[in-house]
Amino acid sequence: MTKTIDQILSQLHEELAEHLLDKLTKPKNGEAPNASELNVIRQFLKDNHISDIPRPNSPLAELENKLNEIDMFDADDIRQTH
Repeated sequence: MTKTIDQILSQLHEELAEHLLDKLTKPKNGEAPNASELNVIRQFLKDNHISDIPRPNSPLAELENKLNEIDMFDADDIRQTH
């Protein structure tokens, strides 16, 4: 049975998502993803309209707090761009 283009694209999308998730959650040799890999993951999420807002005690809120501590970013500015 021949797969349709929709089935092929769906499978490709699913396998890419699984690969990126593995990169993030199961790093080889204990190495965290590099900046390029993180950018690919970020872009994949953006392209698929996946976003979140910081909730109290969430990893995203913790990241936002750390960025505010080093005074690199203003959280209100970051939220307005998304």
